[in-house]
Amino acid sequence: MYTGNQSSTVREFILLGLSTDPVVEILLFPFFLAVYMTTLMGNLLLIVAVRTDKRLHISMYIFLSSLSFLDICYTSSIVPKMLVNFLSSKKSISFAGCAIQFFFFLFMGETECLLLALMAYDRYVAICTPLHYNRIINTKVCLWMIAISWLTGCIISSIDTYVTFRLTFCGPNIINHFFCEAPLLLQLSCSDISSVNIIKLAGTAILLFIPLSLILISYLRIIVTIMIMHLGKTKAFSTCISHLVVVIIFYGTAMFMYVRPEHFVTENNENTLKDNTTKQKK
Repeated sequence: MYTGNQSSTVREFILLGLSTDPVVEILLFPFFLAVYMTTLMGNLLLIVAVRTDKRLHISMYIFLSSLSFLDICYTSSIVPKMLVNFLSSKKSISFAGCAIQFFFFLFMGETECLLLALMAYDRYVAICTPLHYNRIINTKVCLWMIAISWLTGCIISSIDTYVTFRLTFCGPNIINHFFCEAPLLLQLSCSDISSVNIIKLAGTAILLFIPLSLILISYLRIIVTIMIMHLGKTKAFSTCISHLVVVIIFYGTAMFMYVRPEHFVTENNENTLKDNTTKQKK
């Protein structure tokens, strides 16, 4: 198991969560538990439906079942610990536990970026070149595409996790969030983080902007094709609606959270951020 950077004096982190009021946390617990269980059940039902119904053994539904499995893993990397902390007086997570949570959160998120791009390409082929669809994207090709997206997400998130948790953490150890997130961890590091910021910037470009560009190109071609159709415009576009909604929500949230100047912590403002966290601790 990962033991972390041996030069770090921090052995655990404190997650402040959504609220420091015990009454509010008790009220939040059943709400998030219900949302989590609904998410699990909905995604599991979709996976079972695709697996058991042979009519759904086509690439579009294989992609959807893979996306559902990703959503289960994605939420499960964060929500269970958050639910435990709602009912706990000491909202701590070990150094190794933080690294594991960090890895799986990135792994699932980065894989989903790639998978959404592949799903957009799948819709592009289905609508723009329907006669060649079964030849270009058959079941074997679909499974290979999914496997490559998972492998790529795993490799990049492993590198990101390694460079982040090889930093030295001297304290404070308070994370003003409900899970171990990259920008907040960098704020707590007492190492030089300039090289880490460069790696994260490159990772953001690879896993956010390149897939998003492929999605935009695919949908531009789809829109052009639909516009010149004489029949079936509504049916053609309806097959893209659900995917398009997921793309807007996922990428909109990701860009709001991570594509901001303050996301990349600099050497100059690092000490100020630490001082503010220390004051909050006191």
